[in-house]
Amino acid sequence: MRPIEALLEIARDEGVTRIFGNPGTTELPLMDALVEAPDLEYVLGLQEGSVVAMADGYARASRRPALVSLHVAAGVANGLIGMLNALRSRTPLVIVAGQQDRRHLVQDPMLSGDLVGLAAAATKSALEVHHAHDLPIMLRRAFALAARPPAGPVLLSVPMDLLEEETDVTLPARSPVSAPGAPGTGVADAAALLAGAERPVVVAGDGVGRAGAVRELVELAERLGAAVYHQPMNDGVDFPGGHPLYAGMLAPRNAAVRAVLEAHDAALIVGCHAFMPHHYTPGPAVPDGLAIVQVDEDAAEIGRNFAVRHGLTGDLAATLRALTGELAGRVPAAAGRIERIGAAHARARAETEAAATAAYGPAPMDPGAAAHAVAAGLPGGAVVVEEAITVGLRLRAVLRQDRPGSYVHTVGGGLGWGIGAAVGTSLADPDRPVVAVLGDGCAMFGLQGLWSAARYRVPAAFVVMNNGEYRTLKDTLDSGGGASAQHGRYVGMDLAPPALDWQSAARLFGVDSVRAGSADELRDAVAGAKHLDGPLLIEAPITGHKAGR
Repeated sequence: MRPIEALLEIARDEGVTRIFGNPGTTELPLMDALVEAPDLEYVLGLQEGSVVAMADGYARASRRPALVSLHVAAGVANGLIGMLNALRSRTPLVIVAGQQDRRHLVQDPMLSGDLVGLAAAATKSALEVHHAHDLPIMLRRAFALAARPPAGPVLLSVPMDLLEEETDVTLPARSPVSAPGAPGTGVADAAALLAGAERPVVVAGDGVGRAGAVRELVELAERLGAAVYHQPMNDGVDFPGGHPLYAGMLAPRNAAVRAVLEAHDAALIVGCHAFMPHHYTPGPAVPDGLAIVQVDEDAAEIGRNFAVRHGLTGDLAATLRALTGELAGRVPAAAGRIERIGAAHARARAETEAAATAAYGPAPMDPGAAAHAVAAGLPGGAVVVEEAITVGLRLRAVLRQDRPGSYVHTVGGGLGWGIGAAVGTSLADPDRPVVAVLGDGCAMFGLQGLWSAARYRVPAAFVVMNNGEYRTLKDTLDSGGGASAQHGRYVGMDLAPPALDWQSAARLFGVDSVRAGSADELRDAVAGAKHLDGPLLIEAPITGHKAGR
């Protein structure tokens, strides 16, 4: 079996049915081989940032590693932002990057470069294949490593001449990668600490959703009678948004997290990568003296940024079930806590809903009203792919997504991810409506992804929140009271003039579009996503920084 044949056969055996890429000369052996491999669809993107974003969305929705093909040093560099997002969001990707022909690498040919060096900081592992007989085993290792907790992207640099060799290579068998087992000790002590707490709290990290352990966390929280917060800028649904115990998302600042946790005497932190602050505030996220039980699949997370009383490493679902079992009959106050916490949360949600609906009106819309209109219009079973920065925070406050996988975000923060991720999400799960909520600045970073949406007739709605500015930067400057806030002038933060013409942008890529003239029209346009048979861009004009002060 030739190396290129081995690559395709291993891909099939690992469950790959689509390869995401943008080809160049170093990928010609792969592209030629795919002519005789109709079972492996090549999904074309116009730029590597969109390619990796599509693979990211696809891997999350399909719950298995996605295969990506990138072209030489320039292609790897363009794809780095997607790799950084995948690394932070722990998305399993296997990236095969074409290297220049080895027979003249010593001459420093055009397109060549240190692919491994470029990718090293943005991947779990980056290696170059030097011998044809090493390719099969290194590719097997890449798939296993990408999926093993903590999951993430793995890159292999493969010289193009290596794929064309006539050398016969051996195909190694696939070794199943099992999930971590439940911890053998510590569960009873951890449960005793939680049972004895008077004011317990739970922080649900994205590891819960990735592990498919949402139901188990719900049962534990109910057994304990504890409010549940999502980790800062959570990437998915790790606890049902409509549950009475759900308290919302922790803000990504140490001071804000600390202010919440100070009201409690014990915390259960599950599947959470530290607290990942965004804006700096002095002091730690965890108050002194807080008794913490931390549960994670990755042993390196236990006590990483704060001291814990009990750290449990193992399969999240199994560990949570074990804790719940230990708590049986030991928390008689749980029912009363649930009633009290649920009533407080219901009042807060009603106030948020009332404020948002009161702001409904014609375009340009109030950002809170626009966010509410999207949430109100979502079809049943819809997946929200969110990359909207300021409006995204308002959307989180009104979304009530309960189904795991129905909300997708990237904590990586590399802009331009949302359009491609929505395309990949829809390709992996075409029976669910997909609604991407995008800031206009974010969308411009990944606009090429609309072409792939049109080419593959992806039935997704792309809602562009158009305020013509980088509002989050202006808001941050205002909070600091600097010269920009004092003079009302902001350098390099306005996208008009000239104004971005989103209807023309959609037409350029062959995508239908509409402009929502009011919050009601936006709600109705989003509701229509369930009937789409191809992509639709919905422009939602919203008020900007000065009007929204």
